[in-house]
Amino acid sequence: MMLDQVVLLAAVTVLGLLEQAYFSLKVIYARRKHSVSPPATTGPPEFERVFRAQANCSEYFPIFIFSLWLAGVFFSQALAVFLGILYLYGRYLYFHGYAESAQGRLEPLYFCAKMLWALIAVSGLGVVCAGTQVYLGLDLLHSLTHTLGLTTHT
Repeated sequence: MMLDQVVLLAAVTVLGLLEQAYFSLKVIYARRKHSVSPPATTGPPEFERVFRAQANCSEYFPIFIFSLWLAGVFFSQALAVFLGILYLYGRYLYFHGYAESAQGRLEPLYFCAKMLWALIAVSGLGVVCAGTQVYLGLDLLHSLTHTLGLTTHT
């Protein structure tokens, strides 16, 4: 794969890393504001919501990164980037919603889950299509995109 073919995936990855750093900073600020010194993870509900929001985002970040890259490399960089940006935006909304109230996390959480499952599905489909092309000589991805009308040549 050429460098120009992964630049957008790399950009979304960097955006995700910056988002994770931002969430971590928010925990540091919440620790200072509510006088919760490390290694404590309990304190006022306002602190605990920020802490849990950051922890949850961090827990899912590896799944996001792997599915983003697999989808981009084996299926479609454009679709992976689109879903990745939506996922990161949803995580931003989730973090701030959770910081406000436990109930505020739910709608963005469901949205993020949909985007993540879409990335996982596209990743799996891309890997299966690549495997059938390499090992069986069948170009399922081309056949699928042609059947869906996404390509005009045979």
